[in-house]
Amino acid sequence: MLGGVFGALLYAAGINLFVVPAELYTGGLMGICQVIRTVLADAFGLRFQSFDIAGVIYYIINVPIFLVAFSRIGRMFLVKTLASVTAITLFISLIPTVVIVEDVMAACVVGGIISGAGVGIMLRMGSSGGGTDVVGVLLIKWKRDFSVGKVNLLVNLVLYGACIFLFDIGTVVYSVIYAAVYSVAMDKVHTQNINVEVHVITKADTSALEKKVFEELGRGITKWSALGAYTYERSHVLYIMLSKYEVNRLKTIIREYDPQAFIVVNEGVSVDGNYLKKL
Repeated sequence: MLGGVFGALLYAAGINLFVVPAELYTGGLMGICQVIRTVLADAFGLRFQSFDIAGVIYYIINVPIFLVAFSRIGRMFLVKTLASVTAITLFISLIPTVVIVEDVMAACVVGGIISGAGVGIMLRMGSSGGGTDVVGVLLIKWKRDFSVGKVNLLVNLVLYGACIFLFDIGTVVYSVIYAAVYSVAMDKVHTQNINVEVHVITKADTSALEKKVFEELGRGITKWSALGAYTYERSHVLYIMLSKYEVNRLKTIIREYDPQAFIVVNEGVSVDGNYLKKL
């Protein structure tokens, strides 16, 4: 949880110290909130000096998303994401939007690195920054050929398309550069969906273990009976595919039911077919 909060701090610092002073717009739901903030300021004169209302707008829009996602996404992921979104809102509201660098390109690069690293840390902690990340996970459960990346791409196309008409082309170009640097930095800190195959060999009854894996991880299990070549004792072999960030939780579950279980983990395998990708 603390790691996710630290990631939220980096993300907010990258935006308020580099992106906002350069009058750029991030991608995703936060970018939409920044456009709403600018429209409110220009059309209705709602200016809050160094206080960035985009964070409050971001939180308000996330509330209905969380309500829809509550019964459809893993509870722990949702709780951690709620904590991260709350921290993002708080930090964006409190960190002053001051000019650190005058050069817009430097602001794109440095801001993209800092905020991208922040989101990468949140993802490594089993959390996310909310917004389109949560929407992407919901859509994956509805239709498996969706992905978080596709959702972000569609939202950004709409967002930057609107920015072309609302602002000058230079703002859009620099915002796209920021978004590209941000994506690279995020992937360097956290590579999504590194597939892992786990073989579990155990002599214990596995029915309760299987049920807990289904409930907490939402992963399927392939199971078969085996015979020890040396002892000729009967055992069970469980085969599970998941992301590498779920492995520690899986090991904890296995140890609860059989501390002596033999666990083999193989990273970086290629998977096709009916396999659920997660954050």
